[in-house]
Formats: sequence, C-alpha cells, structure tokens
Amino acid sequence: MQTSSAVEMVTISRAEYERLQQEKARNAKLEAKLAAREQEQAQVITSLTLQNEWLLEQLKLSKKKLFGRSSEQAFAELAPEERYEKRLKQAKPVLDALLSWANEMQAKTAPKSALGRAIHYLLEQWPYLTRYLEDGRLELSNNRAERSIKPFVMGRKNWLFANTPGGAQASAVTYSLIETAKENGLDPYRYLLWVLQNAPQLSETDETWAEKLLPARAPKECYMPHK
Repeated sequence: MQTSSAVEMVTISRAEYERLQQEKARNAKLEAKLAAREQEQAQVITSLTLQNEWLLEQLKLSKKKLFGRSSEQAFAELAPEERYEKRLKQAKPVLDALLSWANEMQAKTAPKSALGRAIHYLLEQWPYLTRYLEDGRLELSNNRAERSIKPFVMGRKNWLFANTPGGAQASAVTYSLIETAKENGLDPYRYLLWVLQNAPQLSETDETWAEKLLPARAPKECYMPHK
C-alpha cells in the first residue's frame, strides 16, 4: 500500500502580508532604538564614572591641602592671630574653588541624585563649614570634641535617667568642666575642687567671677603632674 505526502499551502491576503511587513519594520526600528539607548546609557555611565573618579581625586587633594602637614597640622602651634592669617592665605583659596565648583555643578546635576543631594547639603552648610576662617581660635574639625564626649556616649546607659531637668543640667556642667580640664592639661579632680571652693565666694563679690575660674587662671597645683 503506497502513501502519498500532501503539502499544505497557506495563503494570506495582500493586506495581511503588508501588515506583517509593517510590523517587522516597526520591530526593527524598536530594536535599533533600544540598541542606541543602551549605547547612550553605557556612555553616560562611563562619563559619570570618570567624573566621579575625578571628583574623588579632587576631594582627596582638597582634604590634603586643608588638613595636611603643610596646612592645618603646621598651624597647630601658632598663635590664633597667625593661624588666622595662614588660613586666609592657604585654606581660603581651596574653599573658594570648591564653592565655585559646587555652584556650577548644582545647575547641571539632578537634585535627587546622590551627587545632587551632596551638593545641596554642602551649599546649605557652607556658612558653618567656613566659620573657622573667621577666628584663629576655632578648629577646622570637631574631632577633639567628638573624642571628648566619647566616654559619656559609651557609658550613657549608666546614667540613663537624670531624674529632673536640673539634674541633667548639673551633669552637663560637670561633664563639661571635666573635659575642659583634660583638654587644658589639668587634673579634673583638683580643678573641680578649686572651682567649687572658690565659686561661691567669688560669685557674691565679683561680676566676672566665672572668667576668673577658667583653666587659664587655675593655680599650678591643678595641673597634671609630669611623669
């Protein structure tokens, strides 16, 4: 018994054929657009990466100029007046350049991007960032203050409740006196003893009694003994 193979032929109308051709052309255009967009995105990512690398290098350089051995570290032993003059000469140009860059980039950067938010924060905090240029007694960084409060931060669970607002204020005053004594090379116990012994009488007879109890006025016996 012989079998014969039948070939089925599918015919479509010319209108359907043209529709399929148009759809194929649209798909080809869409693929071309997607490929072009991917290429543009890759170029943008490469550009942003290069910009970020450049920005990172500039920030490192600026930090070195502000905190380096030839700048703030070298000014540590200077008198406040000398430090003020040195900062205006060396640090202010660096900060002026940073401010100029931030103002220029703000107009080019999306506000909600990471860089945009960073620039907004920088400009918003600028008056506080540059405040140290106005007085040679001010510190560029608050690291010393952060280190001073670290013991209290680590042990705050030990005095979680101050009972009353007055107690909390008294604690804050005591902690401030202790850390101030440390920063000025004074023995905290001896300095506190000296302050508490003299404050009651001075406060009744002298309007400037607090100034006379500052660390600079402390007697020699309040200083830490040299080992």
